[in-house]
Formats: sequence, C-alpha cells, structure tokens
Amino acid sequence: MIIGTPREVKNHEHRVGLTPESVRELTVRGHIVLVESGAGAGIGAVDDHYVAAGAKIVASAADVYGAADMVVKVKEPQASERAMLRQGQILYAYLHLAPDPDQVRDLLAAGVVAIAYETVTGEHGGLPLLKPMSQVAGRMSIQAGATALQKVHGGRGVLLGGVPGVAPAKVCVIGGGVVGFNAAQMAVGLGADVSILDRDPDVLERVANHFEGRAKTRFSDQANLAECVAEADLVIGAVLIPGGAAPKLVTRAMLKTMRAGSVLVDVAIDQGGCFETSHATTHADPTYIVDDIVHYCVGNMPGAVARTSTYALNNVTLPHALRIAELGWQEAMRRNSHLADGLNVWNGHITYRAVADALGMEYVPMESALA
Repeated sequence: MIIGTPREVKNHEHRVGLTPESVRELTVRGHIVLVESGAGAGIGAVDDHYVAAGAKIVASAADVYGAADMVVKVKEPQASERAMLRQGQILYAYLHLAPDPDQVRDLLAAGVVAIAYETVTGEHGGLPLLKPMSQVAGRMSIQAGATALQKVHGGRGVLLGGVPGVAPAKVCVIGGGVVGFNAAQMAVGLGADVSILDRDPDVLERVANHFEGRAKTRFSDQANLAECVAEADLVIGAVLIPGGAAPKLVTRAMLKTMRAGSVLVDVAIDQGGCFETSHATTHADPTYIVDDIVHYCVGNMPGAVARTSTYALNNVTLPHALRIAELGWQEAMRRNSHLADGLNVWNGHITYRAVADALGMEYVPMESALA
C-alpha cells in the first residue's frame, strides 16, 4: 500500500501523522511511504530522518494526496486539503465531524473512507486513540488556565496554589473522564482547591478514591454545576459524547454569577464546546472575553507540545495503520470490530450514528460498508 503523510496546515499545528520510527515499521513490511518535505519539522524530525527510515520525500501535499492509498494525518483536513481527496482514498486522522458540517459535506462528496481516531474503541472499553491526546489536553488545560488567570492576560490575578496565608484558587472540573482526571491531577499538584463533577457514580467513586480527599467530587446536577461554576476561579470543560456534539452545560446566564476575570477552558471545543459562549480559537490568539470572563478555546491544544503528543499518538495509531496497510481497510475492520467503530464516512455515506444525529443527516450502518 502507498501511505502518505502531509505537513499539517492547521494554525500552529506542529504534530505529524507518522514519526520516522512509524515509517520504518511500514517500510520494512514492503509498504511505500510518502512524506511531504518538512512535515516532521515540528517534532525535530528532518527529511533525512524519514529517508533513513525508508520514506520517499515529496515536494508538496498534492504529491501526497495524489498518490497515497491511505493518508495518515493528525488533525482534520482543512478545506484546501479536502479538495485534494479522491474516491476510495482512506483518510486516517482525528476528524471531529459532529460540529463541522462543511467538512462532512466535503468528505461525502469526495467519496473517501474516513476513519476517525476519536471513535475507535478499545478491547477494554474507552477510546484508546483519543486517550493520549486527552491526557495531554487535560494537563495543558491547567497550564493554560493558570496563565489566563494572570492579570496581564485579563484574568483575576490569582495564583492557582495560593501562598501561605492566602487561599488557593478554586478549580471546577466538569467531567471526570481522561481529560478531567488529568486536569485535576495537575491542579491538585499545584495546590488548588479542586472540585470534580460527573454524572457517573462509578467515575466519582474512582476519582474520589484516587485523590483521597485532595479533590472534592460532586454529582453533576443543575444545582451543583451552577454552584461550582459560580464559585470557581477556573472552570475546565472536560465532557465527551463519543463522536457527537458536546452538550452546552455552562450557559451565558451562569457567566453572570462568576467573578470578573475568572477563566473558562473548553477542552471539548473540538466537538463544538460545552460552554454556550465558546467558539474555537487558535494558539496564535487563544483567548477572548465575554461578560468579563476569559475564554480559552484552542481546538488543538496538544499541538503546542508537538513532540510529546506525536510520539504518544503514534504509539496507539500505528497498530491499526499496519492492519489497514496489510489487510485493506475492509478486511481489517472485519477482523477488528474496534477499528470498525472508527469508520465515520464511506462512499458518500455517514456511518457513525452520533455524527448523523448531530447534523440531522442520513445514517448508514457501518455493516453496509463491510458487506
């Protein structure tokens, strides 16, 4: 199979779909790997590293898209990239389709086989291809929130951990999954006063047992959510509906109850965001203010720590890439139902129900693609 990795073009996205080490795993099995020149610069991997791993360096993204049977990326293809996709081509990347109807329409029109990292499941549950980036984003959310709380960035001027004689900042983490757990770990480690909200009693028990009183847990009903947000200096939005649009849990009315200069970090922004006032921002211009509340809504947070993120991502995406390359996507999915859960678009059809429901479009069962 011919596998291609283009340079990422999303704003300040420095990750790359394949590391040189991953390329080596593919080329030693006889596959051809095309890498756009400069694609690995953001992780310190120069073209010579890829050549040594057996890749062929090509001059442009058009060369990758024009020849590759499977395109391996990190972030969803931008409009300029979607114009280069073709019928039957495999796209293997984070897609986050539910809040992005333009991308969906282009993928349907192109007739690609679109496999979304974020909906591939694991043998023991969970979303293993999303997990490492959720870990990174959760930890980064506290760094970003702490920076945004500084007065120079429009925040309240509050230090997360406080100092002796001055109370620490209050941090409200909405969602106790991978993102929320990692955010709470960082916030607790810095000495903040942390509350974690979730609706799953098992999650609350697991989180409570882990933190042993160093973080409070609360059931996420309307009253507890409103109280936690109103009291918080920093709110982390860490909710997830796999493949679907994030629910708008924090309303604009709730912002009126918060202190001026408090900060919202919406880690769910890739799925549309969980704050009513959220809209996607970039690393170049990460924050904005609504009703005196600072919003940080960068859609590709892990791109800022590209080397760590890329290697963590390749650890989990490469095994499926190898299966697809060896067997073809259909046979690979027939043999591995967890990979099949990643099929979001096929031959002009949406094959992931949560995406179809979010966009009010027709859903075609994945089994149709594998028949």
